[in-house]
Amino acid sequence: MSGMGTHLPLDTPDYQGGGGARVVAPSPWVERWAACVASSDRVLDLACGGGRHALLFAARGCKVTAVDRDPTFVEAFANTSVRFVAADLENSAWPLSDARYDAIVVTQYLHRPLFPMMRSALAEGGLLIYETFAAGNAAFGRPTNPDFLLNPRELLDEFGDMRVIAFEDGFTAQPKPAMVQRIVVRNTVPRSVLPSHPCTL
Repeated sequence: MSGMGTHLPLDTPDYQGGGGARVVAPSPWVERWAACVASSDRVLDLACGGGRHALLFAARGCKVTAVDRDPTFVEAFANTSVRFVAADLENSAWPLSDARYDAIVVTQYLHRPLFPMMRSALAEGGLLIYETFAAGNAAFGRPTNPDFLLNPRELLDEFGDMRVIAFEDGFTAQPKPAMVQRIVVRNTVPRSVLPSHPCTL
């Protein structure tokens, strides 16, 4: 994954990408909540890296935009429907203008100045799926810089004014020992009652 966020290689099985390359398997957290995204939805994979989540949603029939600063990642999306945007998310303007998405996915990446842009890009009723490293991860490996590690409850404090569907903050042993924080929120009022299908646990 490019940008200031640090990518920790995952020891999960790989699968075939659009260009024939082997791609690291999707995060189980993202796979779990992908079922809440309709096949026709517009999905943004932010700081997409090799494209494992963009390809997951494209295979489900979603209209996917994938953004990363490394232009070579476009090769992962050859012969797929994924729209790739090469952009430096940290040193240039937001590259997506006023586009809005039904779901936004971010994993293993943290650049806090992007939080307001993510909010603006999330359509009403849209789903944010976020997972990255948290404070205490230095005991297990990279990243160790506090700038790249979420503070306790940080995602909940940042996005908790939306409807929180799931939140976890702590140690995971799989696929590698790490401290992680992850959240799923829907862009609606915090106490709203959700339809049964989109919020299946």
